[in-house]
Amino acid sequence: MFRLAVFLKAYKKESILGPLFKLLEAILELLLPTIVALIVNHGIGNRDTSYVLKMGGLMVVMSLLGFGSSLICQYYAARASQGFGTTLRNKLFKHVSTLSFAELDRFGTPSLINRITNDVNQMQTAVAMLIRLVIRAPFICIGAIIMAMLLDFRLSLVLLAATPVFALILYLIITKSAPLYRLYQTKLDKIALVLSENLSGVRVIRAFAKRQAEKERFREASDDITATAIRVGRVSALLSPVTTLVVNAAIIAVLWVGGIHIDAGMLSSGEIIAFINYVTQILLALIVVSNLIILFTKAASSAARINEVLDTTASVVAPSITNSYNSIPDHSHKQPDTPAIVFDNVTFGYSATGDPALRDISATIHRGETVGIIGGTGAGKSTFVNLVPRFYDVNSGEVRVDGRNVKDYNLSELRSKIGVVPQKALLFSGSIADNIRTGAEHASAEQVKRAAAVAQADEFISKLPDGYETLVSRGGVNLSGGQKQRLTIARAIVANPEILILDDASSALDFATDAALRGSLREYSRGMTVLLVSQRVSSIRQADRIIVLEDGRIAGIGTHEQLLCHCEAYREICASQLSEEEAK
Repeated sequence: MFRLAVFLKAYKKESILGPLFKLLEAILELLLPTIVALIVNHGIGNRDTSYVLKMGGLMVVMSLLGFGSSLICQYYAARASQGFGTTLRNKLFKHVSTLSFAELDRFGTPSLINRITNDVNQMQTAVAMLIRLVIRAPFICIGAIIMAMLLDFRLSLVLLAATPVFALILYLIITKSAPLYRLYQTKLDKIALVLSENLSGVRVIRAFAKRQAEKERFREASDDITATAIRVGRVSALLSPVTTLVVNAAIIAVLWVGGIHIDAGMLSSGEIIAFINYVTQILLALIVVSNLIILFTKAASSAARINEVLDTTASVVAPSITNSYNSIPDHSHKQPDTPAIVFDNVTFGYSATGDPALRDISATIHRGETVGIIGGTGAGKSTFVNLVPRFYDVNSGEVRVDGRNVKDYNLSELRSKIGVVPQKALLFSGSIADNIRTGAEHASAEQVKRAAAVAQADEFISKLPDGYETLVSRGGVNLSGGQKQRLTIARAIVANPEILILDDASSALDFATDAALRGSLREYSRGMTVLLVSQRVSSIRQADRIIVLEDGRIAGIGTHEQLLCHCEAYREICASQLSEEEAK
């Protein structure tokens, strides 16, 4: 948890002055019982009204000063904690955005959202309490014991005897609750996952009449986290009453022994009142300490989860800036006959222990060539194209773009060459024009319209009431699947990339629109290298060459006619989709 203190660096003033003002408040609070004792012994005992009024006025002034100090501390604590939370949240978000797909897959979206929101909020609260109470509560406890010792040392031994008992209680509670808090956070991730899947898949759930099953699934996750929360609550709830029991037992002992001392003339009535006030202050401070222990136990669990993310390094890392390729982009090596993409004996697996998704892949794709990629489900088509923009790093072999290993590129330089249309059409909130400009921020209205026309999107956009300024709802729910796919194609095209990757980008289009799209793309993409992933033979049969993947291996490479003659896997795909006449 202390590793995250670096994010308080910009709030040194608040972190120092806040506790100092709280310390001033604690000092003033500790003096009040002694003043009460003086009033009882000298003012009330001697019937001196002026002394009572003078000391009472002093108490009012001290209380006002303490109140002002508390407000100033509260202000500094709010500034520091909110600033700390904002800085940490921004750092986490920035770091997460640098992680590769492999790390994002490992953590999962719901867990990362929880860590950036809930866990940071826990740390934010801990910082506020650190400034406001961590100095005050122990100081009150220690100060009250010292003041009690000054009043009557032998009587204060009762308080000292209660200290190890309280320490033992704290130790037992912390050791029991800390693992439960970590478990609770893990189950919070699980319930966030269930909730995320339900909200994003609500159409599927209703289509298959699975609402009741999903309700039961959510209830199970909710009951699971509730059971853990109850276990945590039971353990944590013991701390405050047990602390109160110990301190009240100490008060009874103080009254018992104090009564004996008063009878013996060793202690005045004012001093015993002050002594009881100090014991009460200790009780209240210990209750605060017990709550702080619970809070910081939660914060420690959250800090561990945040540090786990910050300690995770991306497996896909840009080479050092000292690399000559990255310091100044060098294209002198790029010859006209240099292949656009080369897969050189590539093997890749998503898990080090699982079976590779691709095995011994070797293929050369020339500049300006349109290459279709086809294969059965799970054959490795998407994995194949995801290695080109280096979303993942290969386990062995090389992927080269324009003659350079993709690992030698600066990531922004590499990906500026490539336009990607993923399988899942994802749009962002904003206008249609803004979504298309995601591919090229400074694209003109004419360029946006041209890209939409190529993607066969201009027709439906022009029919919308606000045209290109029509707002896209979250996730594009106000558009059909085919419309979203065409907009994502336009988004990739507007950047005019050297390499265009279409990963099953027309799966939601009807055959007529798909054919029109292929025709316009063929015209537009002259000189552009196109990788066209599809399940449909009709979508890739006109490609310059076709790569057939089967179980992560290349089953054949060639034109449609060549593969019909020589590739059994391709013939089977064609036979499942086309008649004998259509396949020829």
